[in-house]
Order: sequence, then structure tokens, then C-alpha cells
Amino acid sequence: MTIKDIARESGYSVGTVSRVLNNSEGVSEKARKKITEVVEKYHFQLNTNAKHLKKQRRDGIAIIIKGTQNMFFASMVEQMQGMIKQKNYDCIICYINEYDNELEYALQLCKDRQLLGILFLGSNEAHFRQHFSQMSVPCVLVTNSAKDLGYDNLSSVGTDDITAAKFAVEHLMSLGHRRIGVLGGKISVSAAAFLRYEGCKKAFSEHHVDFDPDIQYESAYFSISDGYYAMMRLLDKMPDLTAVFAMSDVMAVGAIRALHERGFRIPEDVSIIGFDGIDIGNYMIPCLTTIRQYREKIASRSIEILLNCIEESGTAVHETEPFSLVPGESVCRCSR
Repeated sequence: MTIKDIARESGYSVGTVSRVLNNSEGVSEKARKKITEVVEKYHFQLNTNAKHLKKQRRDGIAIIIKGTQNMFFASMVEQMQGMIKQKNYDCIICYINEYDNELEYALQLCKDRQLLGILFLGSNEAHFRQHFSQMSVPCVLVTNSAKDLGYDNLSSVGTDDITAAKFAVEHLMSLGHRRIGVLGGKISVSAAAFLRYEGCKKAFSEHHVDFDPDIQYESAYFSISDGYYAMMRLLDKMPDLTAVFAMSDVMAVGAIRALHERGFRIPEDVSIIGFDGIDIGNYMIPCLTTIRQYREKIASRSIEILLNCIEESGTAVHETEPFSLVPGESVCRCSR
């Protein structure tokens, strides 16, 4: 009788069985009771040498973050790290480039470490379609949906990016804006950018407003500096714009600086709306109008779902959290 045998008969993962045998916290009473019954049934005794070797391995949960300057992700990582540590798991935090392959990185990480689960902040759906079948541990896509991917060990928690982006553009249209520019990510590699781009297109189409992506869309990293330079490029192509939708608040911050340097008043000359609802927007001059994602709820549910999959052998869960418009001072009715 081995730990794997106990896991098979009890219906729980090897990691959960190991935590029960080592009298560790972070295991439900239901799981502990079932595993203990199997242990007593077969009079299993933990090999102390194996136990010592096991302790030398740092089993834990990894958080893989795409993009090193995404303040929205940064605020969530802090909350997630605290929740993971409260459950007495090791937390491995990994930052990668926004356009890197997160699945290749995760698979290599699993070879190097004894991981129990992985949280992905930022993802490219194509990477998961191609390679996720090789992943054996429970995972959660945070802020993106994995519902259509159909993997039993891949959950997701996020916002309806298409509807939220459409709402942002429609808010500008409701105030008379028609010459609207869009700042976003590279849609071929960023799921969030692709979905928000689709939402923008729907808004323009349904309201019969012209949209030329070659002129009105400018891609960049989700960072302040890239938002600044993207705004400069957008102004060169579209000097008569009256409003801007930035697909992240950090992009909006950089864009506001660029507009100021070009001599535009905000919102009198150009209105701007962001996306995320991070704290920095509240301290901008003018205060940023934005679409708020409920990051605290997204972060907590992502951890709860992953822990249930790890400790209770739970199946994949897919949840969509609400969004809301946060009125600020950066948007007003179009005057030209």
C-alpha cells in the first residue's frame, strides 16, 4: 500500500493524502475523515525516511503573471499570495513577458518543481488549445474564460470583456462622441485584448459608426509608458479624435500625459475612459472614468476554486463576475 494507492481508493489527490498523513492544515474535515478511514483500513504507516525526503521538496502553488507592469494584476497577486500562505502552501510567483508563451513556461516549471496547482494571470487561448493536455495539475485562468476549452482541470474566473468593452465605447457614444480612438493590446496574443477589441467592434457596428482599425486602433503593452507612446501614434493618425477608450487604466494614465503634452485638455478637448478600476485612477487629474472589474472577488474565487480542486478533487468551474462604470472627471459630452 502506497500513498498513490490511498489516493486512488479515497478519491483524493496525492497532495491531499500527503497533507493528512503529515497532519498539515488546509484539508477539509470530509477529506481528512475519508483518507483516515482508508489508512486505518490497511494499517498504513508513513515511512519516516520518505517523509523526510518529502519535506525537502517545496510543494506549492504557482502564480504566473503575464506582463511586469500591470498594476491590476499586481494588486491581485498580493491578495492571492496572502490567501495561499494562510493555507500553509508555498507560493511561487513568476513574472513573464506579456507576449511570452505561458503554457510552455508552466510545463517547464512543473518539471522543475513539485506543484499542486497553477494560477494564470493573463493568457493566450491558442497556447492552451495546443499544449494544455500535457498539464496534469489543477489550473485556473484568472480574468479570462476557459469555458470553451473543455479541460477538466482548467477553471476560470473573470469579467465579460466583450460586454464591458462594448459598454465603455457606448458610454462615449451616448455623450455624442463618434471620432473614437482605441488603445489596446496585441489581439493575436492577448485574450483580454482580443475580447475587448471584439466588444469595441460590436459597439461601432450596432450604432452604425465607422471604425477603421488601421487608423483608430493602436496596440501596445498594458503599461503606462506604452500607453503614452501609443497615444502619440494614435494622435498622429487621428488628430481630430474626440474620445479614447483605453483597454487598461495604466494605458489611460500614459495616454493622459501624451494628450497633455500635445496641448489637449481633458475632457474638454478629448474624453478618455479606462478599464480595470485600479486605485491610481482615483488620484489622477482629472480623476479617471473607468470600467471596474471586481478584482478582490475575482482573486478570492480563483483561489477558492483552485484549492477545492487540489484538496477535494473538484471539477472545473467557470465563473463570470460583474463589472460597473465608475464615473470620473475624464469624460464629458462632445462639443465638436
